[in-house]
Amino acid sequence: MRRSRLAAYVSTLLLAVAAVLTGTGTAHAATAPYVALGDSYSSGVGAGSYISSSGDCKQSTKAYPYLWAAAHSPSSFSFKACSGARTGDVLANQLGTLTTSTGLVSISIGGNDAGFSDVMTTCVLQSDSACLSRINTAKAYVDSTLPGQLDNVYSAISGKAPNAHVVVLGYPRFYKLGTTCVGLSETKRKAINDAADYLDTATAKVAADHGFTFGDVRSTFTGHELCSGSAWLHSLNLLNIGESYHPTASGQSGGYLPVLTSAA
Repeated sequence: MRRSRLAAYVSTLLLAVAAVLTGTGTAHAATAPYVALGDSYSSGVGAGSYISSSGDCKQSTKAYPYLWAAAHSPSSFSFKACSGARTGDVLANQLGTLTTSTGLVSISIGGNDAGFSDVMTTCVLQSDSACLSRINTAKAYVDSTLPGQLDNVYSAISGKAPNAHVVVLGYPRFYKLGTTCVGLSETKRKAINDAADYLDTATAKVAADHGFTFGDVRSTFTGHELCSGSAWLHSLNLLNIGESYHPTASGQSGGYLPVLTSAA
């Protein structure tokens, strides 16, 4: 009787080993479909190597969603993130490939709704007081309006992909403070960093309310902000203004990709 049980145990063990070696075990099963939503920080503006068919969305092969898909080989990968996208654009244009079989969704959204581009334009071209005033206006928007817009997007994602694990990626702080740096004043740099924190805090709260995972990239970008000497963000680029204040290819691979990989 003991020999019979031992034989059965050995047989089962050998079958399990064979399954792993031949790739038939669940550990080697294909990853479920992955859909990448969001704005320019997800499409990869600033990283170069844009996919020509993506047009003005400027989707990059060096963007974190593309890199994650290349590393993990999901059964399908739908890259919907688009430069300039706001919450309304996600609702109108990016949710079409979500299904009940979608296993992973990533998204960064909200910066354009809060007026990111206008904030940076004001802070670069105008006075400290004008910069702080524009940032306060953005913060008021984040308090009053953005949570409802994020709630609409997150609810729509859950409705179309109820079985998906959703990772909401935040935004980095832009500047290393306390250093000598040509360009914006320390007052402006600190206010811009505070605004990024404000936006991340609000986004993380709504994500948590939906049971989503918030991917905080501020830690991975620490030491690689503008004025750090090893920046993973573009500063003002007059030759390609759209890439200004967006992650470089290193910012995508070193700042965003590890956070998604850990959260996914």
